[in-house]
Amino acid sequence: MRVLSENHRPAGAASGGLELLRSDCGNCFGLCCVALAFTASSDFAIDKDAGTTCPNLQQDYRCGIHTRLRPSGFQGCTGYDCFGAGQRVSQQTFGGHSWREDAGTAQQMFRVQPVMRQLHELLWYLNQALALPAARPVHREVRNLLAHTEQLAGLEPEALLELDVAAHRGVVNQVLLKVSELVRAGFPQRRKDRRGADLVGARLKGADLRGANLRGAYLIGADLRGADLRSADLIGADLRDADLRGADLRGSVFLTQGQLNTAKGDASTGLPGELARPSHW
Repeated sequence: MRVLSENHRPAGAASGGLELLRSDCGNCFGLCCVALAFTASSDFAIDKDAGTTCPNLQQDYRCGIHTRLRPSGFQGCTGYDCFGAGQRVSQQTFGGHSWREDAGTAQQMFRVQPVMRQLHELLWYLNQALALPAARPVHREVRNLLAHTEQLAGLEPEALLELDVAAHRGVVNQVLLKVSELVRAGFPQRRKDRRGADLVGARLKGADLRGANLRGAYLIGADLRGADLRSADLIGADLRDADLRGADLRGSVFLTQGQLNTAKGDASTGLPGELARPSHW
């Protein structure tokens, strides 16, 4: 396993920004519908092994029940976000050659997909960090890591599968922690360190959580109606079925579309400008 050193980063390398990190299923070969495994549960109606095609995937690589995923028992699909990794693997890494057309590379493509998703997730966070004025003191470090991560994402399939993504994530995380501290510095609630806290079903209606550290917190089913989450660090927080109606998430740090898609909200939920209001809210 390896991580490329900073010395191998090409000059001028950079990410294409957040737009290229949004899922574009029309340019993907349905990789999440094949490469990923899922187990029958409240999120998925059936069991499916990794590398096995979901029965709902059509020949044109589109989902046959896309408009009714949630009532059909596949709400887990609506919460999944590949950060644009699917179309990159399909159209760039494998040059537009589908796993259906070239069965010899199918398994390799399926193994590359989760690696690329992790890299694209890091690119999303790094791009977000660059948009935060409070994080300006570390923007140079962020730009360097952004360029390096983009270089890694552009490697050939064989090299991608050799990467120690966990090690690279650790390096990126150290800078993201600095970003978080800088953004949350001006809020009294920053002292509320609830990193990884078990807040399942917690009653936090109307809570002042500005600048709170909620990294990796379990907020499953939590009542966050009307809560103030501005500048709170939400990286990795589990928001499944959390009630965000009327909550203010504007300026929250490292929130993703996938997290929002698993939660409950309404028209009064304040969202960061780069994220969309889920259609089921």
